[in-house]
Order: sequence, then C-alpha cells, then structure tokens
Amino acid sequence: MTGLPAGTVVLRPRPQLSLLLHRRSAVVAGVLVLLLLAVMAVAACVGQTVLTPGEVWRTIRSGSGQYDLVVNQLRVPRVVLGALVGGALGVAGALIQTVTRNPLASPDVIGVGHGAAAATVLALTAGAASSPAALPFVSVAGGLVAATIVYLLAWRRGMHANRFVLIGVGIGVALSAVVQLYLADSQLEAAEQLKLWLTGSLNGRGWEQAVPLAVVLVLCLPALIWAGRAVRPLGLDDDTAAGLGVRVQRNRLAVTVLGVVLAATATGAAGPIGFIALTAPQLARRVTRTPQLPLLGSALTGAVVLVAADLAARTVLPPVEIPVGALTALVGAPYLLWLLGRANERP
Repeated sequence: MTGLPAGTVVLRPRPQLSLLLHRRSAVVAGVLVLLLLAVMAVAACVGQTVLTPGEVWRTIRSGSGQYDLVVNQLRVPRVVLGALVGGALGVAGALIQTVTRNPLASPDVIGVGHGAAAATVLALTAGAASSPAALPFVSVAGGLVAATIVYLLAWRRGMHANRFVLIGVGIGVALSAVVQLYLADSQLEAAEQLKLWLTGSLNGRGWEQAVPLAVVLVLCLPALIWAGRAVRPLGLDDDTAAGLGVRVQRNRLAVTVLGVVLAATATGAAGPIGFIALTAPQLARRVTRTPQLPLLGSALTGAVVLVAADLAARTVLPPVEIPVGALTALVGAPYLLWLLGRANERP
C-alpha cells in the first residue's frame, strides 16, 4: 500500500477494521516490556534482605511464608506502584508535549505538581487532611484545579502553546511560594509530613495507592486509544490541522484534560516526582524514531525509568534511602539543561 510512513504496515484483523503498526515501535515496545519485567524482578529481590527469584515467586504464590512481610507487603506493592506511576507520568508528558509542541513542557510545567502541593498545604493547615489516606485525593483535586486555572488564563480565542507554557510556569512559581510560606511558619510535625510528601517517594506506599491508580488507568484506556489517533494532527500547525478537518481546539482540550488527570492521579499516589514526564516521551521518541511521541513507548519508558530509579534510591547508600523524586531530579536536571542548550542552538 502506497502513501504510508516508512516502517509502517497495515493490519486488518477484520474487514471493517484497519490498524497502522509502526514496526520499530512494536519491537521497541516488546523490548521495553521485557526490560520492565526484568527491572521489577530485580527490585523485588534486592534490598537489605537479598532473595532469589525462586524465593520471591514462591512467596507471591503462597501469599505467606518466611518472607511474606518483605515481598508481599513491602516490595511487590512498591514495585507495582512505581511501574503504574511511571507509566502514567510518561503518557501524561507525551500528551502535554504534543499539545504544546514543546519538548520542554510537562505536567510539572503547567502547575499540576505545584497545585497538588499547594492543595495539600491548605488541607493540612485547615486540618482537613489529618489522615494520610486523604492526602492523595486532596493532591489530585489541587492538580486539576491548577491546570484548569492555567488553561482558562491561556485561552484567547483558542489555546496557544507558548502562552499555555508561560502561564503554567508563572502559576507554578506562585503556588510554590505558597508552599514555602507554609513550611517557614508551621509546626514541626506538619512541616515534616509535607516535606516527605514533596520529595516524591514510594517508601511506605503500597496497594492503597496502587489500586486506585490502576483503576484510573483502566478507565482512561478508551480515551488513551482515542488520543493515540487524535494527537497525530496536533503536531501540525493549527491551520494545517484545521484544513484536514480536525477540530483542533476541542481535541487539544480533551488531550490536555486526559494528560492532567493522569499526572494529577500519579502525583496523588506518590507525590510530585519530577522529570519522568519530561524525559520519558523524548527518550521513547529517540529509540522508536517516530515523528510523533509514542504513547505506549512513553508509558513503558516512564515505568522502566521510575522502577529503576527507585531501586537505586533504596540500595545505593544502604541503610539510607534516598527519595526517588530527589534522584530523578538529580539525573533529570542535566537533561533539561541539555534540552535548553539544543533549543538555544536552533536559529
């Protein structure tokens, strides 16, 4: 069939259904799945108590045993949560970067993480989040509200990408100042609780956070399948996309809402873990060599990076455990500077 992008084939599982498959993307996705399973297996085995894969598997199958606490209650839920959070952030970053047509954009840039932190601060101040179980719901609401404010302020007979990013940065700085004011004038216990959440960590988290996030991802799956098709023309300029019959502003709003929901839910589950949403889509694009940011590749890349980062965070300086958000920021900051340098080199 002519007119197809290089490396793309057409699948026809039924006469009425045609699917485009990028062969390199499919191969990369398969490799990433195997890599993710390998990293998750290593993370379940390695720690202060080193176990063999056989011991881990027997403990998981039996649901009890000598290593039940270590495997079934500590490591496995943490590893699963890390994969879910990384996958959600990877997809969210790909959606936001496609909408803004800017590789420097991420949910963090448009204020999702800062909104979640500010909402948590206000809830702690008012005593509305005295239970740790309530904090994820508060942070999700804060991230959604912050992104909504940014979108409304950026709207001027349409949503322009550069204005969207700039207003997001400004809102994020303002919300960050609110958090810092709270930390400077708060009781020690509340401040320490917030500092732990702000660093972004999987320590002490498990099925209570993983199950709601998994439910959100399953519910968003039909929308993600639609978004995989909708984001293709959004990479073009608005006039070209509109000329192809695409409802640019409507699709852009829907894709943005989907990305914000995923990012806010992931932030609520593990705190604001930076740079995963920024780097995962770009890494996936480089290995798949696709013209658009691949959603599945971004999800798998984000999952692999976060699980591996969490493994390093809890094993590199034993018995001290580094918050995974601090480690991803340490690695991601040079990558951000490299992106900025490349942007400045362009004419």
